Amino acid sequence: MSSEQVSIHFPPSAEETGPLVRSTGILPAQELRAVLRDKIIAAVQIPITEEQIQPSSIDLRLGAVAYRVRASFLPGRHFRVEDKLQALATHEIDLTTGAVLERGCVYVVPLLEHVRFGKRVSGVANPKSSTGRLDVFTRLITDNGDEFDRVHEAYKGPLFAEISPRTFSVLVRRGSRLTQLRLRRGSPRATDTGMQRLHDETKLVDGEESHRITGGVPVTVDLKGEALGGLIGHKAKSHTDIIDVDRYNHYDPSDYWEPILANLSQNLILDPDAFYILVSREAVTVPPDHAAEMAAFNPVQGEFRAHYAGFFDPGFGYSGAGGKGSRAVLEVRSYEVPFLLEHGQVVARLTYERLTAVPDRLYGSGIGSSYQRQGLALSKHFKR
Repeated sequence: MSSEQVSIHFPPSAEETGPLVRSTGILPAQELRAVLRDKIIAAVQIPITEEQIQPSSIDLRLGAVAYRVRASFLPGRHFRVEDKLQALATHEIDLTTGAVLERGCVYVVPLLEHVRFGKRVSGVANPKSSTGRLDVFTRLITDNGDEFDRVHEAYKGPLFAEISPRTFSVLVRRGSRLTQLRLRRGSPRATDTGMQRLHDETKLVDGEESHRITGGVPVTVDLKGEALGGLIGHKAKSHTDIIDVDRYNHYDPSDYWEPILANLSQNLILDPDAFYILVSREAVTVPPDHAAEMAAFNPVQGEFRAHYAGFFDPGFGYSGAGGKGSRAVLEVRSYEVPFLLEHGQVVARLTYERLTAVPDRLYGSGIGSSYQRQGLALSKHFKR
């Protein structure tokens, strides 16, 4: 593969020419465009496009080859990803025209984008919402990295995606977007006190009870639904056809999912290693000058993991962006033992972090966002 850098020029917006609201925080869309023009993030072979820029993140794309590896790994501070691939890769897979990544296997894919961060710039990654709803476990790794999904300050080098389909085998190709990256200037800390103040002003989550914010804003699961016997979730089937990650509104949900209906007890026993799509009891709001991240798992909450895809963009659920009433869809997987989940049980927590400025584009229908005003919803690959 050629290492020639390719970039694309974006016109400046009005917000870029004015002063920043804050000196630290997550970078909004207009600053991400400036980052691209300055080649702090650049690409090989295929230019970065405006379509990749989200209100507070940038979509990253798969490169032309995937490496099937024997085990997940972190390179550690003294090694490059390539060093580990030489020891762990079993074979290469050409993604130029598309290839299937099999469930239960682990792959590492060099991404088209690479970065050259300064001292005060760092990054955090997460799977895109549609990636998580397919139970495709995706994490970002870097050379000399000792953490998943983190790009440390002053890092200069390539980016890689570790991909492990857990439920469905998936068809991907060069340019497929499974991962998103947020950039942060400085090290602002989201505190419970600050989030409580923001909640009092904005009502970050609604609900029947007042919320005590500890370690983030609590989110509970809805197992009551609108009526007894009504749909409250989906359970993935064990043996299905592959899913093309770039094909939307195409697949029949009944071929891949079993419906879960509300019962008198308002609970659900999670089967070990099964994958579920559920929904929060509360509607979630992200104000225009903040972004949110949902913690993937807290061991004190039970023997399960909730929410693989953790980013909530500014404007999600915000009435000014057409999103009043948007609820959080939860990707839930039990571990080695069956686990009883009760209606109203806390399953995850949202952490809110300020942006350096209000984005020039908010999450919502105006930019083609898929999940504004959502309730219980499968990924956009399935027919509504």
